[in-house]
Amino acid sequence: MQYPQYSADFSPLTLDASATAAALPFDRLCNEIRQAIIELHEQEIVCPERQILPFGKGGQMSSLPSVSYDLGVHKLVTYLPHNPQHDLPSIHGIVTAWDIQTGRMLAELDGITITARRTAALSMVAMQLLCETSTPRVVIIGTGAQASSHLQALETIYPGARVQIKGTTLEQAEQFCRQYRNSSLSPALLRSKAFDEVDVVITATTSRTPVYHCPPVKDRLLIGVGAFIPEMAEYAPEVVLQSDLFIDEPLGGRREAGDYLQAGVDWSTVTSLAEAMKGKIDFTRPRMFKCVGGAAFDLAAVRCALRSTRI
Repeated sequence: MQYPQYSADFSPLTLDASATAAALPFDRLCNEIRQAIIELHEQEIVCPERQILPFGKGGQMSSLPSVSYDLGVHKLVTYLPHNPQHDLPSIHGIVTAWDIQTGRMLAELDGITITARRTAALSMVAMQLLCETSTPRVVIIGTGAQASSHLQALETIYPGARVQIKGTTLEQAEQFCRQYRNSSLSPALLRSKAFDEVDVVITATTSRTPVYHCPPVKDRLLIGVGAFIPEMAEYAPEVVLQSDLFIDEPLGGRREAGDYLQAGVDWSTVTSLAEAMKGKIDFTRPRMFKCVGGAAFDLAAVRCALRSTRI
């Protein structure tokens, strides 16, 4: 696949959160994500494990670089769990991109927006591979930034979806539904604990204890995106161990996928999305996709942003 050559008079992009979001329409972003999945599998994208350092009180700083034959990308992220107590986001970040031919800086983008949108795009790609219906009934557990980005992604990729919301508290779920009452999907509260008639469950929390315990069923896809360190887990171990397991980034997953690590999964049984693209899916079995994320998908998002704004 050919990528653009940048001219000598190319001036670097500087995009704030809203401009970054506008440069990442979900239909185009999903296409870039699919290509990055293939390139990562074929080792055309170099994406080492993220480096994590202690940062502040109970927090961490993460460095996520990746390099391909068109771009070098670096995301720097800070996480401070107590920030919400001071009305601040727990996560801040920035993504920079560099031309592989000249080493010139090409772009500086909002890291949190990139993370939210490329994560939601990964979930959409996983749904297209692992869910057989085009009009899914979806439950999103969580009411934060990832829940918002997933709702927005569903609007584009699955406009016929029916969406229900479950929050940590009823008040949070009600507030989320009010916030998005004008969404084309018009999310509703999940009023039953039984998750009846649900095709896809998306967990988007930072919980350290499982928020989902329902026995797996073959027609339901479970997607975990919120837990991003080994100490976090959104799905109970028995749920994980009774499902066929998929992951976006196998190398990072062995270090960061708390749901799988806490369940003690046999990693030889975990299938990458690249392998799933080749048809390695048994639709008679319950399925679970764990999204770790990674700099390869930040690189895909930067490609999308550059195409959207300059090409």
